[in-house]
Amino acid sequence: MGDGVKRLALVASKGTLDQAYPPLILATTAASMGWEAGIFFTFYGLDILHRERNKHLQVSPVGNPAMPPPLPALPGLKVPNFMGALPGMTAIATSMMKGWMAKAKMPTVLELLDLCVEADVQLLACATTMGVMGISQADLIPQARCAGATTFLDYAAGADVSLFV
Repeated sequence: MGDGVKRLALVASKGTLDQAYPPLILATTAASMGWEAGIFFTFYGLDILHRERNKHLQVSPVGNPAMPPPLPALPGLKVPNFMGALPGMTAIATSMMKGWMAKAKMPTVLELLDLCVEADVQLLACATTMGVMGISQADLIPQARCAGATTFLDYAAGADVSLFV
């Protein structure tokens, strides 16, 4: 880029609450630093842009090596991973994360999306996986743009930093 503005290109492929934060935080931070930022949402990452699903993102305690978290009453002692499969554990893990984020005064995913929109972060929804996942443009937030892989690759080719988060 000859104009001296740095560019960040991100790929978001996961649609869980804990995986929605990294691309949104990185993009809004880059934009606040004067960088161009674009996020390519693909596969389950499309849930972050989905106008209904993004209100109900959850944390999965199963298959997540850091989950479940240590018990507050017994620091250092973790709940065994198999317990993550018990009924209600996803709701508990989701509630815990939302509590941690609120305590840290972190914006919600929806608030971060709003910040992305305000900062002109490009929100690109993968056209191919939209078809695979049965998602239409009308299902997405209005600011999301359906784009093919070639569009994102052209964008990423001019990026100073490219990340798959």
